Amino acid sequence: MTIPSKEKTRAIEAFAAHVSSGKAAFYRRLGMDFVMGGREGPWINDLDGAKRLYDLHGNGGVFNLGHRNPEIVATLRQALDETDIGNHHLLSRARAELAALLASLLPGRLSYAVFGVSGGEAVDLAIKVARAATGRAGIVSALGGYHGHTGLALAAGEERYRARFGPPAPGFMQVRFGDLGAMEVALRDDVAAVLLETVPATLGMVVPPAGYLAGVQRLCRERGALLVLDEVQAGLGRSGRLWAFEHFGVAPDILVLGKGLSGGVYPITATVLREDLESVFHADPFIHISTFGGAEPGCLVARRVLEISSSPAFLAHVAALADAFRAGVSGLVEKHQGFLVGLRQLGLLMGLELSDASCGPALTSAAYDHDLLLVYANHDPSVSQLLPPLVMPLEEVPWVLERLDAALAAARRSR
Repeated sequence: MTIPSKEKTRAIEAFAAHVSSGKAAFYRRLGMDFVMGGREGPWINDLDGAKRLYDLHGNGGVFNLGHRNPEIVATLRQALDETDIGNHHLLSRARAELAALLASLLPGRLSYAVFGVSGGEAVDLAIKVARAATGRAGIVSALGGYHGHTGLALAAGEERYRARFGPPAPGFMQVRFGDLGAMEVALRDDVAAVLLETVPATLGMVVPPAGYLAGVQRLCRERGALLVLDEVQAGLGRSGRLWAFEHFGVAPDILVLGKGLSGGVYPITATVLREDLESVFHADPFIHISTFGGAEPGCLVARRVLEISSSPAFLAHVAALADAFRAGVSGLVEKHQGFLVGLRQLGLLMGLELSDASCGPALTSAAYDHDLLLVYANHDPSVSQLLPPLVMPLEEVPWVLERLDAALAAARRSR
């Protein structure tokens, strides 16, 4: 057994004493005394260099372009030579150019962007705009969905995240994802918006059934509600197209982006609005502000992320990786029957379907022992999220599958 260095031991003790005793205890029980140290590309090194992990979680898509991507780091360095956070009261060329680029890459009338620093903040704003634009209060979201931990975003998510913090906010209703009949019942005349993840990641990478999102969009239009799609995890090329909703023939009225927009180096999110919805700010353009939202270094980083992620060669590489993983996991399903059931997949949005809820934690632990960072879906532990970097070399896929094969065997034995 490797003895942790004094530096790592001190870091763990300080984390337990001053950041989160619960998280420290959780990882201690799992035997995962890993503290993030150096990182680059797909790899995260332990603080004392005793272990390294191939990142197949990517913090939910934050590291789509890998850790410390050289192009992104260079962009940030240059930005810090020329700019600072800026002042949200003033006009900003960096914000304007990022918003214009987003508009050029999006369909229809999605032409205004409001920037924030967290996905929850971006979802909060989407709900505020929907309510202001429609004069209605109701919000319909999906059971098992995840939209963040701030006020309105929290109310649209799972009860487990809000129950300890007081009574629920009024006006929110949840229905089963993929059930168009339930959505039709829920879409009453007091509903301002339907808020959905295009592919609910925390629910276990559930790919929408054929016709579902188109049906939801039709119902919204019939009943005067707005369609808000949360692509904080699904957007920016992970699905094999720049935007996951492109696979389903729909276009939202409001789009929420985050995580990967940061390039993994500078927090930034965007709430992109249909052109006419921006009018909610006309009477008072300062009615919504975010001091650090649209910080100029983050805008320059996000522009470079968009330029990389929207290139045809980049998206073709994602498609090639997706094909390689599909073929490889198919073989693993045959080999590990009774434990690995199947693969949920839209591009590199992937979920390993396991036989029951105990398998996800078992596979996370076994994957760690085999040098892979693999995390189960929090709202469905029978699914293990598989989110490799979008820039990983194609020739590394067989190595990852080999380690995954060994981890599956070990997890199966441990049960």
